[in-house]
Amino acid sequence: MSRILDVSTSFVSTLLRPGAGMIVRGVGARPEARIRVYEFEGCPYCRKVREMLTTLDLDAAIFPCPKGGTRFRPEVEKHGKTKFPFMVDPNTGTELFESDEIIRYLADHYGDGKVPLSLRMGPLTVLSGSAGSLLRFPRGTRVRASRMPEGPLELYGYECSPYSRIVREALCELELPYVLHNLGRGSAKRKDFKALAGKMQVPYLVDPNTGVAMFESAEIVKYLDQTYAL
Repeated sequence: MSRILDVSTSFVSTLLRPGAGMIVRGVGARPEARIRVYEFEGCPYCRKVREMLTTLDLDAAIFPCPKGGTRFRPEVEKHGKTKFPFMVDPNTGTELFESDEIIRYLADHYGDGKVPLSLRMGPLTVLSGSAGSLLRFPRGTRVRASRMPEGPLELYGYECSPYSRIVREALCELELPYVLHNLGRGSAKRKDFKALAGKMQVPYLVDPNTGVAMFESAEIVKYLDQTYAL
């Protein structure tokens, strides 16, 4: 896929869910330990959960589970299902599969109890997310061979950022675990991020395994391929 087509289809995927996963609102208590989410980028139900994470300004440990993946899917299977998303909250010992249940849980425990309208539209929510996934297919869906990093990478971005999506897809396909630092509009973490990176621009990837820190989605994807793809 050409760069122009790649970026264009990612922008359209964002427009299919207008405003969702962009603005921080209804923030509540903060978890002491990061929530863990097992998911894959091309899944519309997973997208709903990621949108809620951005809305509540929550960071999360992401364990990509693309089709054909062998690193993290077995961990989910131990819980009796191969279904995504799957959320684990080590702060309460809660484990949930259904996206709507996860969203409600996050709203009640780390928000003001309110679920955004964009996530309360039932089949329309899923349909718009599915259309976006179909537009990007097979990006963020199928596994590619890679080597496992010693520790998780770190990605700064937010759900509806079309450039962040391109990087998340690559991380998913390569089964690379990462910490997702959400920086939606209105995020209290933007000031600290600017101090870290020097400017407010996403995506921004930090790889503690190599000491690399970089902007620009195309360069990040190239780096991931050269460093971890087999």
